[in-house]
Amino acid sequence: MNTPVYNTAEMQKRVDDYISQFKEGYFSPLSQVARLTEEVGELAREVNHYHGEKPKKQSEKEKTIEEELGDILFVLSCFANSLDVDLSEAFHIAINKIETRDKNRWTKKGK
Repeated sequence: MNTPVYNTAEMQKRVDDYISQFKEGYFSPLSQVARLTEEVGELAREVNHYHGEKPKKQSEKEKTIEEELGDILFVLSCFANSLDVDLSEAFHIAINKIETRDKNRWTKKGK
């Protein structure tokens, strides 16, 4: 299966195209933060199952870290769209801050 590659603008548009077909539209910002928190919790559970000390019960549905990360990206895109935030610009601001603030924080690898 060839998985399409999306940049953040394409992701946000695809999410908006999907949400825009429903009268209800986007959830309120508070509901979306709650939903994002829920999805991050599901990711944490999967990480714990695969990399931690808590194996899955045999009765638990098989999920993957990839699936949970995808759910987070979807909810994050919904949240950004509802507040008219460009995720690409938000990332640009964040990475510039991190690269400036933390440029000497970690030990660089030798060449």
